[in-house]
Amino acid sequence: MLARCWSAALSGLEALAVTVEVDLSPGLPGWQMVGLADAAVQESRERIRAALRNSGLRTPLTRVVVNLAPADRRKEGPGFDLPIALGWLVASGQLPAEALEGTWSCGELGLDGSLRPVRGVLAIALAARRQGARRLVVPAANWAEASVVEGLSLWGAEQLPQLLQWLIAPRSAPEQGVAPPAPLPPERPQAELADLADVRGQPLGRRALEIAAAGAHHLLLVGPPGSGKTMLARRLAGLLPPLEPDEALMVTQLHSVAGLIPPGGGLIHDRPFRAPHHSCSAAALVGGGIVPRPGELSLAHHGVLFLDEMAEFRRDVLDQLRQPLEEGVIRIHRTRQQTHFPCQVALVAASNPCPCGWHGDPERACQCGERRRQQYWNHLTGPLLDRIDLQVMVRRLDPDILAADYRLSSEEQRGERLRHSSPPDATLADPSESSRQVAERVRLARERMKHRNPDGVSNAQLAPRAICTLLPIEARAVDLWQGAMRCRHLSARSGERLWRVALTISDLRGLEEITAETMAEALGFRCLDQLVMAADG
Repeated sequence: MLARCWSAALSGLEALAVTVEVDLSPGLPGWQMVGLADAAVQESRERIRAALRNSGLRTPLTRVVVNLAPADRRKEGPGFDLPIALGWLVASGQLPAEALEGTWSCGELGLDGSLRPVRGVLAIALAARRQGARRLVVPAANWAEASVVEGLSLWGAEQLPQLLQWLIAPRSAPEQGVAPPAPLPPERPQAELADLADVRGQPLGRRALEIAAAGAHHLLLVGPPGSGKTMLARRLAGLLPPLEPDEALMVTQLHSVAGLIPPGGGLIHDRPFRAPHHSCSAAALVGGGIVPRPGELSLAHHGVLFLDEMAEFRRDVLDQLRQPLEEGVIRIHRTRQQTHFPCQVALVAASNPCPCGWHGDPERACQCGERRRQQYWNHLTGPLLDRIDLQVMVRRLDPDILAADYRLSSEEQRGERLRHSSPPDATLADPSESSRQVAERVRLARERMKHRNPDGVSNAQLAPRAICTLLPIEARAVDLWQGAMRCRHLSARSGERLWRVALTISDLRGLEEITAETMAEALGFRCLDQLVMAADG
């Protein structure tokens, strides 16, 4: 007897409909699976047999042929366990065929008949809705993730016998599926976990962080060890506005395809922050593999990609960032498959000025020779640095600032103990703003961009022709830009990015034109030209 049911196979970021056909015919007992199934799918026969037997169901000793159509698409993963098992039950007469009409399913089977979560359920739910499915059956641990998709009847089951009872008597099934597992304890917002008020000193780095957050510009921080580069970078996510609904859906889909949604997890509301180690491969950073999956670059979509010790990354790995950073999308081509993943990220990189970290420090001597410094910076090629809008030298923190902070803390604690001490000296208080205060200016600047820029894109994504048509430009600003282009020998791409940064500074200041002052400030954030002359690509 032949039975059909429906599932989906992941192909990059999307899921493609797959028809699962199960045929039981007389003959010697055996199992044959066709349709480009990988090893995990081939091994499903043993899991399915044990799950059916331990669930009190019959496993006929007949010849079984399973076809996964279309046959020219590769299928991988254990998510086909459940649809194959349901097809087997219909083919063996243990489940009526009409029970599976319009029903899509996915899930891994445990040997005891339990349903285990699989990756990519959100993409499968979107595909099921596009194909007009009546309902989707998923493991209970994937229920919250699939429930993000509206307009689709959803069942979340924990055991195979429980699901069979619902299929035979649909009225016994929960109307909206089973309740999701108990949510994890709520996490503190990113802005509270890493507040900009914790940063002492570094006014230039703080300002660069604000500009990067407002205009979605890429940022490179260069400075000696312990100067606060990593501390600054980890506070960028707290300055960004909350995800829009469509952005949250895309971020969740990317993490779902990568298998990073925890059991019981649903829609991702926080902007992602990814910080890969400098030893990662090109496939881990930009995505790829035999079956392409998103890398760290795509997993940071609509969020922050932090490359600590950027000069320690392999040069061939960093060079693969050029085109994706420019276009906001990574295209992966394979012999039988072409796919793409979005990667509109705010890149924040940190690096020492040399291998020992003390080149240019006024108090500590550098132990590296000129050749070692050139080799170190040759990892960052000129074309890659051209795509980084803000390049900032971070100086070593003045010990007096830290000492004042510790004195203030000591005075506050003493006052709490004694309850009658006088207020601490105002000169010892750190005047730095919190992430909440800076984020409000960033929000206002982004609102200006949203209403003014074509398609509401950020300033970093503007086309070159659009820059000079959005705001009037002061003649002195043009002269200053032209002089800098000639004196610093900047490329045309660097020149365009200077205008984008100047436009963002104008938005933060609430100006209606690009002035010489905003252009001068933008030029102040490209101070690494002499330091990285050796990195000419």
